[in-house]
Amino acid sequence: MRPIFKTWLTICLLMPLAAHATNREQRLPNVNGYTPKSHASAPSSKSKKTAPTLTSKSSLVPPMASKESSNVLSRAVNVLGTPYRWGGSSPSKGFDCSGLVKYAFNDATFDLPRTSNAMASGHGEKVDRKDLKPGDLIFFNIKSRRVNHVAIYLGNDRFIHAPRRGKSVSIDTLKKPYWEKHYVVAKRVLPKEQSALRVVQR
Repeated sequence: MRPIFKTWLTICLLMPLAAHATNREQRLPNVNGYTPKSHASAPSSKSKKTAPTLTSKSSLVPPMASKESSNVLSRAVNVLGTPYRWGGSSPSKGFDCSGLVKYAFNDATFDLPRTSNAMASGHGEKVDRKDLKPGDLIFFNIKSRRVNHVAIYLGNDRFIHAPRRGKSVSIDTLKKPYWEKHYVVAKRVLPKEQSALRVVQR
């Protein structure tokens, strides 16, 4: 009887261990099953984050904008995030507000003045705020009675500019009370006739 009892006792002791091992083996595929899903979802979430950035950047240039204003806006939008630097006028060195405008209008057929105040008083035709179009320049007076800040109008009350030290080239809105308060004037510096003349010449 002893060998039978011994065998029975061994079976009784091993059965729970075998059951535990079986349960563990059954759980393992689930654990492993979840791991690939989390890895699979990680790249897709990254791709989701990347895609909107690219889309939003391209969608910042209004589809109805003229070819010249589209070129200006594209150059400005492509340097979003470039740090502010007083006197800067290139992506490598940074931008101040008028430096960004000069850079964006670089391919235009005329040469803009270097400072925001000179741009406001010298070039282009005055435009009412309600008549703003993409590519127009908008001017502000910040901590001064004179114009000392310039931005490029994007449409839908948005504009792109190099704000100040410690900031980067970014997009803001005229609907903010701060910008409404400091808004001075807008100028259209891209001639209407230019695109028509180019069409005729071709």
